[in-house]
Amino acid sequence: MRDIAARELKGHNILAVERFQDKTRWMVEFSVLRSRTGYGAPGDEMRLFLDEDGYQAALTSQTRRDIKIKRYARVIEGHILDFKPKKKRHP
Repeated sequence: MRDIAARELKGHNILAVERFQDKTRWMVEFSVLRSRTGYGAPGDEMRLFLDEDGYQAALTSQTRRDIKIKRYARVIEGHILDFKPKKKRHP
């Protein structure tokens, strides 16, 4: 199976206008696992630029195993930032 980054994704193009909207906060790339989602058909690889509510809905869909999130990143003023969790400090 080829890496998701090497394939053409459905949904939003990397330069989609949704990326540059003021309310956009997240980019999510995922695989659709079940047809009951509003995202696409099973097997589709998708990219969406989402506001906070849309991102929470995607997380809920992943919890229900309707989708599998492969990559995600914060978006600020159209800039895609790599998401890196904070390192825990050890005393």
